[in-house]
Amino acid sequence: MATVIRRDAEKFLKELRSHYGDVWRMPASKYLSKPDFVVLDPKSGKKTKVSFVSLDDGEIVGVVYDELG
Repeated sequence: MATVIRRDAEKFLKELRSHYGDVWRMPASKYLSKPDFVVLDPKSGKKTKVSFVSLDDGEIVGVVYDELG
């Protein structure tokens, strides 16, 4: 089950971009079928699912995200 983070999704993604070089919006990504996080904006109610992409050795190489409909 994904962890729910209650904060502004845009700020959350901006912070991820400062730590990870590759942050992509990929709506049809297989990584988003079971996201690591769901970011819930308390003001607007907008939800964004976020997953870390890692290599076979466990090294995180990027982040993918998309808004929930």
